[in-house]
Amino acid sequence: MEEWRRRSREATLLDPVVVEAAPDSMDALLAEMATMLASYDRVDVEAVAIKMMAMLSKMDRKVKSSRTRALLNRHLASLGVPKSAHCLALRLAEEFAVNAAARSPVPPPEHAPRLTDASRLHVALVTDNVLAAAVAVASAARSAADPARLVLHVLTDRKSYVPMHSWFALHPVEPAVVEVRGLHQLAWRDAGAVASVMRTVEEVRRSSLDWYRRQCGGGSSAEETRPSAFSLLNYLKIHLPELFPELGRVVLLDDDVVVREDLAGLWEQDLDGNVIGAVGAHEGGGVCVDKTLGDHLNFSDPDVSGSGPLHSSRCAWSWGVNVVDLDAWRRTNVTETYQFWLQKNRESGFRLWQMASLPPALLAFDGRVQAIDPRWNLPGLGWRVPHPDLVRLSAVLHFSGPRKPWLEVAFPELRQLWLAHLNASDSFLQGCGVVEWQ
Repeated sequence: MEEWRRRSREATLLDPVVVEAAPDSMDALLAEMATMLASYDRVDVEAVAIKMMAMLSKMDRKVKSSRTRALLNRHLASLGVPKSAHCLALRLAEEFAVNAAARSPVPPPEHAPRLTDASRLHVALVTDNVLAAAVAVASAARSAADPARLVLHVLTDRKSYVPMHSWFALHPVEPAVVEVRGLHQLAWRDAGAVASVMRTVEEVRRSSLDWYRRQCGGGSSAEETRPSAFSLLNYLKIHLPELFPELGRVVLLDDDVVVREDLAGLWEQDLDGNVIGAVGAHEGGGVCVDKTLGDHLNFSDPDVSGSGPLHSSRCAWSWGVNVVDLDAWRRTNVTETYQFWLQKNRESGFRLWQMASLPPALLAFDGRVQAIDPRWNLPGLGWRVPHPDLVRLSAVLHFSGPRKPWLEVAFPELRQLWLAHLNASDSFLQGCGVVEWQ
C-alpha cells in the first residue's frame, strides 16, 4: 500500500511509452504477475504498482478520447442537413415545376389586404428551413384562439424560396394567412433602406471570411463553428423595420420553436416605450432564464466593459420569441449601432465576442428591451430535457442548442412534441422519411 500511494503521486510523471504498453485488463495484469512469479519466484511490488498506475492512466486517456469523439460526432450530426430534409426540398421543388397548385400565390390574392392590416396579429419568421417553418407556423395557427386574425410572414433566401413556397401553397393553415417571400423579391421603399441592408450583408460576408482565415490551421471549438453564426438570415433580423415597412408591430419567432398558447397574449404586451420585448431582459440578481451577458461578450476588453452600464453578471435576453414595436425602432439608431459593433468586432480580431448574431444585438438594444413573462420562451431544449412541469406550463418551446428536433440527435421525448405538429399521413413527409409510414 505504501508503494501504491507513492506511485499514485508519481503517476503524472509516467513515461508515455510505459502507459501505452500497460495491460488492457485486470486479467492481462494477473497473467503478467503469474509470469513474473514463475520466472523470479516473487512479485516485484514496485513494478506491479507502476503497471497499475499506467493502466489507470491508459484507461483515463481512452475515456477522454472517447468523450471527445462523441462530442465531435454529435456536433457534426447537429451541423449536417438530414437526408430527409434534402429529400423534402427536392420533392417540393419538383412539385413546384410540375404542379400548378404548388405555384399558386401564397397568400391567395383575396387575402393580400391582410398582410398590412394593423388589426391583424402579425408573426414573422426569417428562415431557410422548410420543416422547421412548417412546424412553427402550424403550431402557431393551431394554438390561436382566433386563427383568422393570424398573419404569418415567412421570409427566406433565394435558394429555399421554391420549396418553401411549394410547401405552404400545398399545406395552407386556413383560416390563418401565410405569406412566403424571398429576399430577392423584396420591394424596398427607398435607396437608404437598400444601402443599410447591403452594409450588413457586406459586413457579414467580410466577418465570415476573416473568421475562417483566422481559424484555418488554428482549430476552433464546436460552438464557434455552428452554422447559425454565419447565416445571413440571422443577421437580417436587425432590418425588421425595412423588411416590413408597412407594419407597426410584429411577433418575431425563430424557426426552432413550438407554439403552445395563443400568441395574442404576447402581441398585447405593453413594452413601456421600448423597442423589443424578450424573456430574460431584467436587471435583477436572481437566477437567469438562460445566459448572462458575460457568456456572450468579452468584458475583459475595455471596448465592451466601457460601452455603458453593462456588467457581465446581468441576464441576457435572446432571440427566439420576441414582440417588436417597429414604429419605436424606426425612431432609434439601433440598426446603425448594431452595424457599428459588428464592424468593430471584426476589426478587433473577434476579440469582443466569437462570431455570432446575438452579441451585437445585446449592445445595440441596451436600454430598449422590455422583460416579458418567462413562460413565453422556454429555451435550451436542444441542450437539455427540462422538468416536465416546466414544459407543460410554457407557452412556447424553444429548441435552441445543437440537438434540433428535426435531427436524429434530438432528445426523443422532446422531438415528439415537435413531430406532433406534422401530419403523419402527408405523402411528402412519408416519402422522405420525416415521419414513419402509417
